[in-house]
Amino acid sequence: MRVRALLPPLVLLFVLVTPPPARSQDRSGGTRPRVPDLGLRIGRLAAGPLDAITDVEGVLVGQATVVEGDSIRTGVTAVLPHGGDLFARPVRAAIVVGNGFGKLVGLSQVQELGEIETPILLTGTLSVFRAADALVELLLAAPGHESVRSINPVVGETNDGFLSDVRARPIRVEHVREALASASGERPGEGSVGAGTGTTALGWKGGIGTASRRVETDAGAWTVGTLVQTNFGGELVVAGVPVGRSLAREPARPPHDARGGGSIMIVLATDAPLDARSLERLAERSFAGLARTGASFSHGSGDYAIAFTVDRGRPERLDGGSLTELFVAAAESTEEAILNSLFRATTVRGHRGRTVEALPVGDVEALLRERRVLPASP
Repeated sequence: MRVRALLPPLVLLFVLVTPPPARSQDRSGGTRPRVPDLGLRIGRLAAGPLDAITDVEGVLVGQATVVEGDSIRTGVTAVLPHGGDLFARPVRAAIVVGNGFGKLVGLSQVQELGEIETPILLTGTLSVFRAADALVELLLAAPGHESVRSINPVVGETNDGFLSDVRARPIRVEHVREALASASGERPGEGSVGAGTGTTALGWKGGIGTASRRVETDAGAWTVGTLVQTNFGGELVVAGVPVGRSLAREPARPPHDARGGGSIMIVLATDAPLDARSLERLAERSFAGLARTGASFSHGSGDYAIAFTVDRGRPERLDGGSLTELFVAAAESTEEAILNSLFRATTVRGHRGRTVEALPVGDVEALLRERRVLPASP
C-alpha cells in the first residue's frame, strides 16, 4: 500500500508545513456506489486494481474541500505525476483543447515543450489564478529552488458558480498546500469533493471521478488512468441508455443540463512510453468517452484534456495496434470516470439557497435492468 508516510521529500515538505485544515469538509459519496459496484462494465478492457488514476505507478492525488458559510462550495484537486521534484524531473505531456471557453494556466509552455514541471491543480474558474499563484509561492520556497526564476504552473478549472460564490475567489495558499500535502497513491475521493465540491453535470450534481484501464499487447502491458472534474451540459447516457431523458423532472434543473453550458477537465496518466505527440493523440481520444455520456459540447463549454506519462525512458514509437488499445483505454476510462463522478456525488445546497440533487442511482439502476444492460433483479 502506498501511504503518505512513504512519499518523497518534496511532498513531505507540504505535509510538514501544513496545519490541520480548519474549514474543509469531506463531502465524498460515502456509501453511494461507483459504476462497477452495480456490476456495470464500461467497455471491454479490464480496470486496474484501484480502478483509478493512481493505478499508474507513482501518480498521487490530493484534495482540499472548501465549504464556508452558506455560499462557498469549492475546493482544489491536485494530481502529481510523481512525488519528487517535478521542476527538476518534468514529465512528458500534452494538452488538447476540445473547446477553449476556459482558463487553463500554463497551456502554451506545455504545448511548446511537451512537458509538465509542476503538479496539476483543478479548482473553480475565478480561483484558478489564485491557485496558480499559491502553487508558484510554494514551489519557490521548496528546497533546491532558491535560484529558480521561471515556473510554469498548470492549473485548470470549471465554473462552480451555481453553487458557490465564484466572485469571492476563496481559494488561498493553505488550500493548495492542503491538497498537495494530502496527496497519496490511494483511490481519490469522488463526487462532491475537492474541485468537484460545487460542480454540476448533465443536470445533476457532478464532481470528481476516476477510473483506469489495463492494456496488454505484444509490445507490452500498460495502464491508462483518468481523473475528471465534471461540470458540463447534455442529457445523461449510461452504457448507451438515455437515462437523462427518463429521469428529467421538475423543478427546473441547474444550468448545465440539456441546454448546454459548463465545462470539464480531464487528466490522463499512463506508464506507456509515449512522446508528446502520441500523448496529444491519447488526450484527444478522451473526448470520445465524454461524448458517450451525452455531453452537448456547447459554445460556452471549456473542454480540456491533459495527458502525461510517468515513463522516463526514451520515447518509443509504438505500433498502430498498441496505440489503438491505449486510445480505447483513454475513451473507456474517461467515460467511466465521468459516470463515477455523478454516481458518487451527494446533494449540495449552496450559494443563494440553490440546491443541486444527487443522481438517483436507484432509478438509474432500475432503468438499466429494464433495458437489460444489467440482469433483472432476482
